[in-house]
Amino acid sequence: MSCLSKGVAKGGMAQFQEMMRQQLESSMHTELEKLLGTSTGAEKEVSRKDFEGFTNLFHRFLQVKGPSVEWVKIQRPPEDSIQPYDKIAARGLPDSVAACLNKLVVVKLNGGLGTSMGCKGPKSLISVRNENTFLDLTVQQIEHLNKTYNTDVPLVLMNSFNTDEDTKKILQKYTHHRVKIHTFNQSRYPRINKESLLPVSTHLSMNGQSAEGWYPPGHGDIYASFYNSGLLDQLIEQGKEYIFVSNIDNLGATVDLHILHHLVSQPNGKRCEFIMEVTDKTRADVKGGTLIQYDGKLRLLEIAQVPKDHVDEFKSVSKFKIFNTNNLWISLAAIKRLQEQKAMDLEIIVNPKTLDGGQNVIQLETAVGAAIKCFDNALGINVPRSRFLPVKTTSDLLLVMSNLYSLDAGSLTMSPKREFPTTPHVKLGSSFTKVQEYLIRFESIPDMLELDHLTVSGDVTFGKNVSLKGTVIIIANHGDRIDIPAGSMLENKIVSGNLRIMDH
Repeated sequence: MSCLSKGVAKGGMAQFQEMMRQQLESSMHTELEKLLGTSTGAEKEVSRKDFEGFTNLFHRFLQVKGPSVEWVKIQRPPEDSIQPYDKIAARGLPDSVAACLNKLVVVKLNGGLGTSMGCKGPKSLISVRNENTFLDLTVQQIEHLNKTYNTDVPLVLMNSFNTDEDTKKILQKYTHHRVKIHTFNQSRYPRINKESLLPVSTHLSMNGQSAEGWYPPGHGDIYASFYNSGLLDQLIEQGKEYIFVSNIDNLGATVDLHILHHLVSQPNGKRCEFIMEVTDKTRADVKGGTLIQYDGKLRLLEIAQVPKDHVDEFKSVSKFKIFNTNNLWISLAAIKRLQEQKAMDLEIIVNPKTLDGGQNVIQLETAVGAAIKCFDNALGINVPRSRFLPVKTTSDLLLVMSNLYSLDAGSLTMSPKREFPTTPHVKLGSSFTKVQEYLIRFESIPDMLELDHLTVSGDVTFGKNVSLKGTVIIIANHGDRIDIPAGSMLENKIVSGNLRIMDH
């Protein structure tokens, strides 16, 4: 084949791919219009706005070739772009903490369900400590700030169609608390068939079979849905300047006055529009996104974007030393500017799923932290591990319900009685996965002040006032049951079968 005909073949291929892309986009447009035709009124208008965002995401998805980063272009972030928290805190607090706080809005990501912990309804309504739910603790924290400093920090919840109704019902109980609470909804996007790349749903409604055809598109959707809801403009009009965004299940994500002060005290020309709290990686955090320098900008690198042959390198604690806690401080005016300029360019996460009927679909999602590269003077702050205390499993729940932590005005802090500030490693087996089962298996939460490591597997129950120290491993073999008697003290023990067989 001559060079010329090779070039034509290559050009022809590119042309063919472009035609295919246009055809897919045209078919998608037709299908979305059909879906809009199945509804009327307000629902139709909301969906039309959602579909604008989805169409944009789908268009970009069709353009993307291979991994979104070139490994060789990845550089370590410059020294001054990730500041140690101590350096920020050393500046002390301003004379008027209230003036800073009155510029702040707290936003909690509240789109998730409690399904992974065996609970129905929003995850934020699971009790985590003394009958307090995640949402209760959040409201208590902000109310405490507002009372202490005589301020008006509002709470904003980003709900999804999965959590909105249940959350709104429960919000009535906070009417007499000193916190204004607003909500807005994440978009609702159609799941698409993996083969045809067209929506699997045939109706806009969420009833019956149709419900499986929809998904909330990840927390990167916060920028568009916050802007579209009108709430962003409303808060700017009230003089608010920054949002502090975090996952509602991260109990360490409390308002930090030092970080807030750092934000609002920057000189105008150097106004920092985005702060990402990062913390040192341990072996447990190998999958967390990390900050890199790329094309002269700070950028979040997620495991999903890493080429397969570099995944081990990405997970290494020595090369990428920090990870994103998803505690973010972001300028409201900057979000408004970037939305209006349509300049939010977030990497697409392709999330494959299998529906109940066995159909393979994909969800196109984005992550809130990925926007860091779009903002001016973005900064990472390396915060203490205590600001990252997520409750994803009942193992995490055991830690936060125990005497390792004390609760004060909605905030959990590590007990001063614990000699080492590190959190013990807890691994509860599958008999403990669901919250209801977990609660039945503990008559009371053990004393864990001196625990380093706990592994429990099989049918195990704990009596009242059990104390666990050092490394404790309890394994009930299939068909066996182990009851740890009330008042037991297990220190560096391995318990197996029906016998306590050895000191560890």
